[in-house]
Amino acid sequence: MSNTALITGASGGIGLELARIHAQKGGNLILVARSEAKLNALAEELSAQHGISVTVIVEDLAQPESAQRIFDQTEKLGLQVDTLINNAGFGGHGLFHERSLLAEQQMMQVNMISLTNLTHHYSQGMVARRQGKILNISSTASFMPGPLQAVYYASKAFVTSFTQAIAQEMAEFNVTATALCPGPVATGFVSAGNLEGVDIFKNAKTARSVAQCGYTAMEQGELVAFNEAGLKFALNWLIPLLPRKILLKISRKAMEKTS
Repeated sequence: MSNTALITGASGGIGLELARIHAQKGGNLILVARSEAKLNALAEELSAQHGISVTVIVEDLAQPESAQRIFDQTEKLGLQVDTLINNAGFGGHGLFHERSLLAEQQMMQVNMISLTNLTHHYSQGMVARRQGKILNISSTASFMPGPLQAVYYASKAFVTSFTQAIAQEMAEFNVTATALCPGPVATGFVSAGNLEGVDIFKNAKTARSVAQCGYTAMEQGELVAFNEAGLKFALNWLIPLLPRKILLKISRKAMEKTS
């Protein structure tokens, strides 16, 4: 049975670990990211170790037409995508009115629009074949507003909501969609998002542990997955009970830099 996974943001962090996990299970891969050198190195590593087929597609998901170009390339190569993992995403620290509008627009493009476009392109084939899995990497940030990361938190709220909605729509066609909502993860996300000095990242979990959590949840068809039981309890049972102004203060405090 075919089991080819397309993974965005596959050159590092959670995406790279998801690629390794899928390869270990004997699945073929389509790796997407901006860094051609890193993708080629990973492709060589995984094909040599596991005897799988690995296709590299170099694209910047911040570009509006990137999802269409990715889809067109896979169609041209005759590649069937059985598993779609939308992992690419980034954040950014600071007051919204002081941040670059272009940076925020690119964040929305990567985190929401390109994710949505890719999901639309590949879900149609999955539905037609009555089989497929989608894993969207969201965040615990999706459960609350995020002062000092306003657009990032809002973009992840979209991802978690969107994923659950399409999961319900596609259930009758044997296609699942899972939102992975991890807490802080030790990846390049921290430096890329100017988040050094934010205390919550001092106890960040490893990319491998988060990837394994997400992959297992996807295999089991879970709707929303958390990598820490404590976070799941807090987000489902404590956060909803807090007055909004208090929640906003707590959320901002968590994002303030102490060093």
